[in-house]
Amino acid sequence: MDVRLDNRTALITGGSLGLGRAMATEFARSGARVAILGRTEETLNDAVTTIGKEAPESTVRAFPCDVRDPAALAATHEAVVTDLGPVDILVNNAGTSSAKPFLDITEDDWQNDFDLKLLAAARLARLCIPAMQEQQWGRIINVLNTAAKAPPARSAPTSVSRAAGMALTKALAGEFAADGILVNALNTGILLTNQWHRMHEEQMPDKTFEEYVATRAKAVPVGRLGDASEFANLACFLASDRASYITGTSINVDGGMSPVV
Repeated sequence: MDVRLDNRTALITGGSLGLGRAMATEFARSGARVAILGRTEETLNDAVTTIGKEAPESTVRAFPCDVRDPAALAATHEAVVTDLGPVDILVNNAGTSSAKPFLDITEDDWQNDFDLKLLAAARLARLCIPAMQEQQWGRIINVLNTAAKAPPARSAPTSVSRAAGMALTKALAGEFAADGILVNALNTGILLTNQWHRMHEEQMPDKTFEEYVATRAKAVPVGRLGDASEFANLACFLASDRASYITGTSINVDGGMSPVV
């Protein structure tokens, strides 16, 4: 099945590394104009160079932005529209794992997590939806994780903000379906990204990265960790016309780990 995003503009937050970069690459290969947002200009520029080699005929632009800042978010959205045109596809991917024992979570921890993962997504949706309504076509993909459905102990604040993101997904899907705007969520499991190198150092510094990965893979029913490209393939499908009857869903991309469908 040929999945194309020709003549579409995609905005991806957290687009310079990991899942964001993988989605940006796949979207660019499929013909989209891609805007990637991130906080570090050097990393963004590296992503643009790398994606350009993978998809040499594509248009990819980097936009430094701290998505927790409402004013910066609005200014960046305006810059994207000026450069690439109205946003057809919004991927709210910014976020990092933040999990502690509940009594150790500070007020700042809660605020930062919700600013980064929930409020940034809501604010960007509010900025992008009017143009989607005007053309009667749009896609919003919220990247969550499986703890949004089945939160284990010591998984806050991430599991809580991600659960709120799932509620946002369903609310937007119902409200804007008549406008041709389809809204879905993808829930990550254990996917090999740059975050896992950091977690390796924190959790098992006495083992090699390969040993760490093998240990973590034992918890996955399919017997391995996922690749970011596998996640990106599904995101690209949901962003395309091929997924024209799918909205309000929350799909696990976790190799069967989640106890909840």
